[in-house]
Amino acid sequence: MKVKKIAYASMLIAMGVAAGNIIFIPVGAARCFPIQSVINVIVAVTLGPTYGVAVAFCISLTRNFFGTGTILAFPGSMIGAFLAGILYKYTKKDLFAVMGEVVGTGIIGALVAVPVATFVLGKHAAIFFYVVPFLVSTIGGSIMAYILIKALEKSKVLKKSK
Repeated sequence: MKVKKIAYASMLIAMGVAAGNIIFIPVGAARCFPIQSVINVIVAVTLGPTYGVAVAFCISLTRNFFGTGTILAFPGSMIGAFLAGILYKYTKKDLFAVMGEVVGTGIIGALVAVPVATFVLGKHAAIFFYVVPFLVSTIGGSIMAYILIKALEKSKVLKKSK
């Protein structure tokens, strides 16, 4: 069973990295990557918070190696994946996974990105500078994920974490 989970997670990582080269929206200093939020919510619902954080980390790391991502992807994606996974784990409600992703990435992740940008990139920004672009990205991606999850549930394709 663990091999299937790892293979599934690997497939989502590959999709996240590949889509990062195609689907992104530049908003201010950040690249909005809605596919990351789609993947975060799907992993939260299907595999849980641990896999969610691991998948988010691997996508961010790989995109940075390829030069298609920024270091700001780490706090947003990982915090969003964790919060989405935790909320889903304890409520078993898709909407709570979506809300966890939006709050985790769009607000908490954006606020954590400020010191990362300051100390690692040397770019000083106001405390809420990244909130709007992160929210634009995560709200769009989370809505797409919710629609996708509902469609997969209806077709009985989706197997959720237990």
